[in-house]
This record gives sequence, structure tokens and C-alpha cells, in this order.
Amino acid sequence: MKLLLTGVEGYIGCLLAPYLQARGHEVIGLDTGYYRDGWLFSDKSLVPGFPRIINRDIRDITAEDVRGVDAVVHLAELSNDPLGENVPELTFQINHEASLRLAELAKQAGAKRFVYTSSCSVYGVANGDEPMTEESPTNPQTAYAKCKTLVERDVSKLASDDFSPTYLRNATAYGASPRMRFDIVLNNLCGIAATTGKIVMTSDGTPWRPLVHVLDICEAVACVLEAPKEAVHNQIFNVGHDEDNYQVREIAQIVADVYPGCELSFGPSGADNRSYKVSFDKIHSQLPGYKCSWNARKGAKQLHDVYERIGINQATFDARPFTRLKQLKYLSATGQIDDRFFWNQ
Repeated sequence: MKLLLTGVEGYIGCLLAPYLQARGHEVIGLDTGYYRDGWLFSDKSLVPGFPRIINRDIRDITAEDVRGVDAVVHLAELSNDPLGENVPELTFQINHEASLRLAELAKQAGAKRFVYTSSCSVYGVANGDEPMTEESPTNPQTAYAKCKTLVERDVSKLASDDFSPTYLRNATAYGASPRMRFDIVLNNLCGIAATTGKIVMTSDGTPWRPLVHVLDICEAVACVLEAPKEAVHNQIFNVGHDEDNYQVREIAQIVADVYPGCELSFGPSGADNRSYKVSFDKIHSQLPGYKCSWNARKGAKQLHDVYERIGINQATFDARPFTRLKQLKYLSATGQIDDRFFWNQ
């Protein structure tokens, strides 16, 4: 297939592009370049090659950008809750309105499939201990999560015989990527352990979070693109596996185990009330060929080895390009982007 992949230079995108190319697909990348400063390490086994890239904001995408592609894989949004809450109205313009317009342009241009990377954060605060399924009510707590539900709702209305959208509600991602992110829980805790030798939790770590390795997200996207239409048409899939539902304190303990001698302590009950377990039965039973190859312990070991190989230090761990909110604030403060996050030059 000929694919347009938005967010190609991000944490997932820089791995997904070569992953899809290795499966025989032609990939055209699109990215605005906010995080181009951040490249943590090089590894040809992860990123053997890179596609042609269109340097464009998703709000400026034209019909010409999507003409001739068989499918669009859409990653490019303001990612994560703290960044989304920074300027909520801008989050809605980019993550909801621009994403919907992209889907509309894709349909008009004749693309047959549209793969949207949503998030398990749409479940927000779950009632009880029952794992959330794709049929469970959503309860988004942040602008980021609310936008995910709005895109799912509005793009679903575009579904037709000739246009098949699919929505992948990813669990919280983890794992090594050259375009690294240190602002997601497992990656962050591994970085803290590697640079300080101790993990001091500011909360009791009781909230539940599902996790999924970044390469297992790549596998889900590939399987959706290659599946028969009837298996994925206008379908939602939670992406991950049941074994990677953890309380945050369990994630911290896994990291401490991978870093021998790491001290681990917990604080009082935290103010963040987001807590949810997720069921991943549907993706494993209904998406042909899909399976997860990673778990949190294996991912923590991968990060341990990468951090050790590159000699990670505090300066690198704290560097702005690897934390989404820090980087956007820097670009804004230095006048490189305006108050609507468009480039000034």
C-alpha cells in the first residue's frame, strides 16, 4: 500500500515508518518538526531507513498531500495530558478539528483506510475493578483525552463502503525509540533510576495503568492496514495485552528490580484520580495476526541496556527535546512558534 504517515518524526512515528516499509509498504511521512532536536541514539535494527518527509503542520494539509495514497495513518497531534492542558483551546483545534479535516480530505482523495491512534486515556476514571472494553463508557478527564473521543465520534460518521476508519486506543506507551520520550511513566522511571539510583514516588502509586510497548503499537497499525476490511471497518481496538495492566507502584517495582540497588519509596495518596484497567481481548481475538511481543519487564530491560550504552546522564534526561511540554514551551519562549503553535519562519 501507499501510505501517508503523519507524525513521522515522533516517538512512535520514527519507528513505525521503517516498520511498515519493511513489510513492503511505501511510506510518505508528514511532520511539522517540533521535536526534530531530539535524537537520543542510533540503531539500524530499529530504524534501518527513513521515508520521504513532507514538512507541514496538519492544520495546513492540502488535498494534494493525500492524493494517490491508499491509506492514512494519523499520529500527529499534541501528545499527552500535560501538553494538552497547557492551552486547551489549541489542543481542540489541532487534535480534534485538524484530525477530522484530515480524514475528510483523505476520503475525498480516495484513500480507502484511515488508521487513527487514539488512547486508553479516554476511559479516565473507571468505576470498579472491571477492565474497560471497547464498549465501556468513556470518561475523559483532560483536553487530550476528550479530543480522542471527539475524533472517534466524528470520523466514524465518514465511514462508508469506500472509506474504512479504524481507531486504536493505545495503552500508555513505553520502550526505546531514537526520538525518545521521558515524559511517559515507564521510560521516565527508568531514566530516574539510571541517573539517580533511586525512585522517590510522590504518590502511593495505587492508580491502575495499562502499558504497551511502542513496537507492539507498530504491529497493531500494520495488522489493521493488512487485515480484511470487514475485520477492521469502523472498529475500535484497545491496544496492549492483559498482562500489562499494572498499578503504578508495580511499574516502579519492576524498574527498581531491573536496576540492582535502586532505592524505591512511596508517598501519600495522589491527586491524580485517573485509574483504569483495560481488556485487550478484542484485538487478540479479532485482529488477524496480532500479538504482543513485549511486556513491562522486558521493556524496562531494553531501556536499561540503551541508557547504559549511551551513558545517559542527568543533563540528557532533563533535556527539553525529550519532554513534549518542555520543548513546546521552549519554541514558544524563543519566538520560533507563535501563540497558535505555527512556525514563525
